[in-house]
Amino acid sequence: MLHPSPIRYIDHFNAFPAIRAVESTRHGGVSTVPYASLNLGIYTDDDPEDVAQNLAILCQHLGINKDRLASSHQVHDNKVLHVETPGHFEGYDALITNQPDVFLAVTIADCTPILIFDPIKKSIAAVHAGWRGTVKQVVRAAIDEITKAFGTNPGHCFAYVGTCIDGDSYEVDHEVASHFPASCKKALPNNKFLVDLKVANKLQLLKAGIPQSQIAISPYSTFLDNEHFFSHRKEKGLTGRMMAVIGLKKLDT
Repeated sequence: MLHPSPIRYIDHFNAFPAIRAVESTRHGGVSTVPYASLNLGIYTDDDPEDVAQNLAILCQHLGINKDRLASSHQVHDNKVLHVETPGHFEGYDALITNQPDVFLAVTIADCTPILIFDPIKKSIAAVHAGWRGTVKQVVRAAIDEITKAFGTNPGHCFAYVGTCIDGDSYEVDHEVASHFPASCKKALPNNKFLVDLKVANKLQLLKAGIPQSQIAISPYSTFLDNEHFFSHRKEKGLTGRMMAVIGLKKLDT
């Protein structure tokens, strides 16, 4: 059962003391309707001071300084940024790093967040995958980049497919659905289709070489569990944004 907390800790990474990974919810912030209340979307029309305060609340719950976050203005593409230092960047939907104390964040409100950790090479990735990014295989691009940059073996990775719109609520037209395999979509009588972004991204993780036993999927839906999460579709575009965050903590030696 979900509780009205500002963040959900992702249990899939509990076995790794070096990792801190969370998803935010819509609870515990200062924004007012229609962004109530923990809106983290700097590109919404919310009061920027409220968004900044919400970000401080998130970081307080994470136990980090907000200047340790790395994020990007996302453009629904498959470009991957190798992050060396925290900051806000432009034009990337996937971030990778092997630097401790750099927390990668992606912003969502129906799109799919994917967090990846290689416990051998101590490398991480945070990915934002809407339908366009999924079609462009942004998850596969991120895995290819951590393999190239850090020597990661995908077979060692653990991946989490986060909270997004569910496959029974994401109705699209034939043109969008045509980009997805049959296992990720279901035809409706009105020549529309239902597409499951969680399944589509899980298939890409499997194809990249991450074992099924090392992949976890959020049981929650931004659309169906809208009282806890922002949903761009359900709220007709006038809503806030959440974040999925992953970082390598500095451990005492």
